Amino acid sequence: MTDKSSETPSTEDTPATAAGPVAGRAAPQPVPHLARAGAGTPTLLLHGWGASSDLFAATMRGLGDGFDLIAPDFPGFGKTAAPPAPWGVGEYVDWTLALMDWLGVERANLVGHSFGGRVAIKLAALHPERVARIVLTDAAGIRPQRDWRYHVRVRSFKTMRTLAQWRYTPQPLREWAGAQVARQGSPDYKAASGTVRGSFVRVVNEDLREYLSRIHAPTLLIWGDRDEDTPLADAQLMERLIPDAGLVVFEGAGHYAYLEQSGRFCVIVKQFFQS
Repeated sequence: MTDKSSETPSTEDTPATAAGPVAGRAAPQPVPHLARAGAGTPTLLLHGWGASSDLFAATMRGLGDGFDLIAPDFPGFGKTAAPPAPWGVGEYVDWTLALMDWLGVERANLVGHSFGGRVAIKLAALHPERVARIVLTDAAGIRPQRDWRYHVRVRSFKTMRTLAQWRYTPQPLREWAGAQVARQGSPDYKAASGTVRGSFVRVVNEDLREYLSRIHAPTLLIWGDRDEDTPLADAQLMERLIPDAGLVVFEGAGHYAYLEQSGRFCVIVKQFFQS
């Protein structure tokens, strides 16, 4: 079940057996936990990796009336259970579509931050009839070009991981290899476990640039010029490849530009969605 308020976003756990707002239609699996507020044009707020719908609280307050704001916790984050197997971007897109169907949302605006941008990009490219307008803020999806040193590090990491897990590895070598593995890997990879860790590997290895030219919805890119996770060059490439796209740069902001300059972000997004 969801709680809907025009004043402040609130959340309520959704039981697995609950019928969705569309009578007789089962909730997507894993069952979503979400925040919902306001009334008007359906607008999905899609959070980044390792985050949750909580980070959109200020955005939901700032956008105010005129929008049916829906901020789900993706499977594996917040209060939504982990996926049953490692998922790629495609499975997260399917889950998001199932969520829209369950809520009776035929067409929606999308706001995607970081990983949520990945989902928004692929959803808009493959299902254009479900998307009205898109805001991508410090969105992921462009796989960086790697030199030979990166591939050496990856091979070394995989070798150390195999030694740490192999039952016949001598104990001193296993401990040493385990320590090497613990020191390597990105913070997101080390923070994840189970199917979420497997999902992370699948997600970050998918380059979405081939989908950008297939996005037909008007798209606004909002980026921090100091973003080191998804650099401004990614936004500039997206602006070139998406047929109807514009770019707004927030000077002095990093990867969380939508939070660092929340008031400005909400004003711009509201104008874009209402134009």
